[in-house]
Amino acid sequence: MKIKILSRNSHLYSTKRLVEAATKRKHEVEVIDPLKCDIVIEKRKPNIYYKGGYIEGVDAVIPRIGASVTFYGTAVVRQFEMMGAFTTTESESLVRSRDKLRSLQVLSRAKIGLPKTVFTNYSRDVSGVIKQVGGTPLVIKLLEGTQGVGVVLAETNNAAESVIEAFNGLQARVIVQEFIEEAKGGDIRAFVVDGHVVGAMKRQGKEGEFRSNLHRGGSAEVVELTDEEEIAAVKATKAMGLGVAGVDMLQSARGPLILEVNSSPGLEGIEKATGKDIAKSIIRYIERNV
Repeated sequence: MKIKILSRNSHLYSTKRLVEAATKRKHEVEVIDPLKCDIVIEKRKPNIYYKGGYIEGVDAVIPRIGASVTFYGTAVVRQFEMMGAFTTTESESLVRSRDKLRSLQVLSRAKIGLPKTVFTNYSRDVSGVIKQVGGTPLVIKLLEGTQGVGVVLAETNNAAESVIEAFNGLQARVIVQEFIEEAKGGDIRAFVVDGHVVGAMKRQGKEGEFRSNLHRGGSAEVVELTDEEEIAAVKATKAMGLGVAGVDMLQSARGPLILEVNSSPGLEGIEKATGKDIAKSIIRYIERNV
């Protein structure tokens, strides 16, 4: 098969592992930069022009689209779909997953456990927002933040009011969520491929840090999911319409609570923590569908 990996950097761990896995299974694989693709639209003949020529005969694409290039990257994925290529992450699901608020609404409709969340149109009733999530401590998140950037833990009412008012003053869209104390600064990342959990790790924030992101110095170790956690991860991925996803969840007294469903999850942390060949699972997913 001819497989294209949409990535801006061929030297990234995830991109390199996918190339290795595809090559090992005798596929023709190429990494292409989605921002250097020209989308050619005409009647009955959608095309993509890249580095001096048209891309033809593609069987499948693996989108590794960063959050900062979602708009154009998604347009490129959509064009490949119009050209008949299978994609491990469909364009509409990619767009949906990048909108934190929309994602939470989709998950809520699917009756999936979530931390209580409030979103307002720059409400002046900040104290009312705080009460809606059960008071402090609480978590404030920028709607467009990634890798733990733009996430604040407010431990007192005064701190929460100051942060929310500051964001409102900057017209920065935020959501306010209840703080799950029993999670103790840790969360679980479940990696789902084609409706099955293929690996899971528990991430723990460094001392004094409530964010568990590995990019922020957190640590990771392999974990065995409970039946309830596995069902929640698969159900959340299905609700978002994703074939490949990293599902982040908190362990709480009322069961697993989904934080986010990531449509372009990195492979380095999960492969090193679990020792599993996640890249191979993604290539096999393509093989089953093409």
